[in-house]
Amino acid sequence: MALPATWHAVNVGWRDLLEVALVAFVLYHGLRRLRGARALAIGAGLVAVTAGYTAALALQLPLVAWTMELLLKWGLVLVLVIFQPELRAALAHLGQPKTARQTRSLEEGEVVEAVTDAVERLSRSSTGAIIAIERDVSLNDYVDSGRELHAKVSGDLLATIFTPYTPLHDGAVVVRGDSIVGAGCILPLSQTRVEDRSLGTRHRAALGLSEETDALLVVVSEESGAISFATNGTLRRGLTPMQLRELLLGRTPRLTMEQAVVTA
Repeated sequence: MALPATWHAVNVGWRDLLEVALVAFVLYHGLRRLRGARALAIGAGLVAVTAGYTAALALQLPLVAWTMELLLKWGLVLVLVIFQPELRAALAHLGQPKTARQTRSLEEGEVVEAVTDAVERLSRSSTGAIIAIERDVSLNDYVDSGRELHAKVSGDLLATIFTPYTPLHDGAVVVRGDSIVGAGCILPLSQTRVEDRSLGTRHRAALGLSEETDALLVVVSEESGAISFATNGTLRRGLTPMQLRELLLGRTPRLTMEQAVVTA
């Protein structure tokens, strides 16, 4: 069977294959960074505007096509603004030396044990708490809203900070590396409508920060002592200390049906 004439004109070289591989790599990791309900909604909006623009050109509707073209141009700028934290995290991750990542992993192991120990104690006494663990995206803006600290992370110190009626118990603790850098910090509440009425301010703050940054959030409920974990706009509730430790270490523990997942 003879091939179409246009096929014979295609000359694929190693540079073309390299370009395709690089574009696929960037798109894949970009989508991984931007996954979630917010990314899907914005992506669907851009697809709808693109489809409208194409239809307007096909139907020869110049005014509609001009409007859609403006929406596409400004929409791309809007996407860059909305996903600034994720893009900044991706660039920070690419620019970080491998040795620095290995050192941070060692520090995170010690931090995970300290956080898990404190959360287990706080949960037993039903003491409310929220802990934000900084990753690639800086949390300096939120540290500025509270009291700046420079103290090594320990279970005793975390439990003491959240003791009721102490000056810094009301607000979030921010952890950077192996240090507590802020306490009594104010976090942004989730702007996404959450149907579950049982979620309090701490849970909504954890969801809110996880929507805006790549931080890991740990919450202890003041009403029930239940342990929750939030990241990437997703909240897991009713965790055991062992399950929390696994999640903080980047593993996937077995979760029961009762441990509902709330997605912002």
